[in-house]
Amino acid sequence: MNRFEQQRAEASGPRFDVDVPENGYRWWYVDGVSNDGKHGIVVIAFIGSVFSPYYFRARQRGPAEPERHCAINVALYDKHVGRWCMTERSESSLSRDAGHFTVAGSSLHWDGDALRIHVDERSAPWFRKVTGDIVLRPHGLNDTGFVPDANARHLWHPIAPVANIDVTMSSPAWGWTGSGYFDTNCGSEPLEAGFRRWSWSRSAGHRDCRIDYAIEQRDGMHRSTSLHFDDSGGITEQELPPRIDLQTGLWQVQRHVFSDHHPQSVRDLEDTPFYTRSLLNYGERHDMHEFLDLDRFRSGWVRFLLPFRMPRRR
Repeated sequence: MNRFEQQRAEASGPRFDVDVPENGYRWWYVDGVSNDGKHGIVVIAFIGSVFSPYYFRARQRGPAEPERHCAINVALYDKHVGRWCMTERSESSLSRDAGHFTVAGSSLHWDGDALRIHVDERSAPWFRKVTGDIVLRPHGLNDTGFVPDANARHLWHPIAPVANIDVTMSSPAWGWTGSGYFDTNCGSEPLEAGFRRWSWSRSAGHRDCRIDYAIEQRDGMHRSTSLHFDDSGGITEQELPPRIDLQTGLWQVQRHVFSDHHPQSVRDLEDTPFYTRSLLNYGERHDMHEFLDLDRFRSGWVRFLLPFRMPRRR
């Protein structure tokens, strides 16, 4: 496997005002796992929503403007509460500058020390109200980005690999603290044009984390990296652990993880026809893992189903 190439990135924060080219994308991703491993949250702010069936159709007609397809995705997980929100909107609902990103009633704000997220969404498909606030406090900021593809059309920048997260939701009533993570991804072409599939996982300690990231390009080339981050932003590159195949879920996505040990349990957070998100239990350690199959995403039957989970509001 070829390693990801390093590239200098911004260390001052997320820079929500960066340009996004036609047919391209940019997202800012936050996840958190409670200290006891019982709760999880994911928030993703999109410009050029990469899994949008509406953006996909727009690109088929010619060059498409990514700001016409923006969203803030919110997912809450525990044994009793589950919410999924992802309402796509047009550029008239979007407002952004270097430190602020707003889509309709939800927003992200970077104040120099913390990322503050306000959520005001409706879940799909039942339209239940989801409101609350999340605060992510990085231990340090990372100024190194990584190019996963040989053509250098995509970039992954883990902005705050080690962070604390505080979650206070009013609807549903829910609150906890735990380990957090913050990154951004961008590309000058559609995601499915560059990649066939990928596996990504975050393993957090008290003051450090390890990220394993492996992709298969559209041309069949494999590239990967395994990185250890300390709480000051220092990076150590490691050998990627052995591949371990995981049991398939309801939609039979063939997924795997890279680890020295088999997880004691796998808790599926998302199980879709082309994407899975899981919480892997290794005893005292709980890893966030995702697997993406973009060959499946490109199929017509999958894109037919997506509007049921991703409605669009004008």
